[in-house]
Amino acid sequence: MALDNDDDKDAKVTRRDFMTLTASSMAAVGVACAAWPLVDSLNPSADVLALSSIEVDLSNIKPGQTHTVKWRGKPVFITHRTEAEIKEAQEVKLSDLRDPQSDAERVTAGHTQWLITIGICTHLGCVPLANQGEFDGWFCPCHGSHYDSSGRIRKGPAPLNLAIPAYEFISDTKVRIG
Repeated sequence: MALDNDDDKDAKVTRRDFMTLTASSMAAVGVACAAWPLVDSLNPSADVLALSSIEVDLSNIKPGQTHTVKWRGKPVFITHRTEAEIKEAQEVKLSDLRDPQSDAERVTAGHTQWLITIGICTHLGCVPLANQGEFDGWFCPCHGSHYDSSGRIRKGPAPLNLAIPAYEFISDTKVRIG
């Protein structure tokens, strides 16, 4: 008789555990279903996604000129470099650079005449002036950072080179940034 009571207790514990597990699982599914709309609302809206990339016509930018466009609320410098600027940027020794990057790492193969950088100084977020400074690249007048024609930091307090955004050439005269 004592054995029958023990079997009943084991069965009740098993049923209770099953009910607790089932109720907990259903509660978890309910919380997930209730939370999903909130989490989904944090995704960017369609108008923001539309602005996540821009196409720029390069045909009106002459060699030696820098054109500034706005992308994701940031200035982006599109520079049509001359042969002399390209040669000068390629000849810089990497050991002379604070943030060593070769010119080839900063441009797209086959389009070395185009340098596309985010126009924000890496020191305190100012906007540098194009075609100025000791290295004929960019100069940040706020704190005196000098960048070369490849957007690499050469002098001043900025710790890093000008950032390169994601971009791809759609044709020889059009680029998609973003």
